[in-house]
Amino acid sequence: RGKMSGCEARDAKKLVRSPSGLRMVPEHRSARSPFGLDEPPWVPDKECPRCMQCDTKFDFITRKHHCRRCGKCFCDKCCSKKVPLPRMCFVDPVRQCAECALISQKETEFYDKQLKVLMNGATFFVTLGTSGKSELMVCRLSNNQRYLVLDGDSHYEIEIIQISTVQILTEGFTPGGGNTRAIGMVLQYKVPGSEELMQMKFTAAEDLSCNKKLSASWLAAMHKATKLLYESRDQ
Repeated sequence: RGKMSGCEARDAKKLVRSPSGLRMVPEHRSARSPFGLDEPPWVPDKECPRCMQCDTKFDFITRKHHCRRCGKCFCDKCCSKKVPLPRMCFVDPVRQCAECALISQKETEFYDKQLKVLMNGATFFVTLGTSGKSELMVCRLSNNQRYLVLDGDSHYEIEIIQISTVQILTEGFTPGGGNTRAIGMVLQYKVPGSEELMQMKFTAAEDLSCNKKLSASWLAAMHKATKLLYESRDQ
């Protein structure tokens, strides 16, 4: 194989063995996915005489196990599930407590389905700042998950970690909260090297050549991605 391009070298991955299991992580920390989570520190064994869920005392028969997601200490009954944890780059499913396993299972749908929707892209009318002009652009998430790429007559790449707020625009709201449909979004983001906030508005294209259903599912996926992004930052 020939030499790797700069981008490929930056996105290269390596296999790392941690106490929790095998992980496939980027060679460079700067190439990490913005949705990723760090492995938690484990509660030290000596600080954990009892299961942190059911309070069973640990002994020779009742062994302690650490949840790979929260790092707390549990008995086998309270920490028996092995569930995929892509946000920490684990290669295989890892042991998690019941509460964490539930969260990880919900996230699996994002990694299995919604991430692909974001990478495949959708078409929107994009308005920059307060300018009244909008441009028809294809918006997609880059393969390394680090950029929002917009392509039309112009070309923009917004770094996901520079996005400060995402507001999903909906229509069809009823007092009972039924049948709303995502029709666009407003992004605020920082331009690297500047403290100034830029704004970009995305509106689902109404003409027949653009699939409105696709735009709506892309926006729903973006809504989920934003939640994961905020969690990663709060860590």
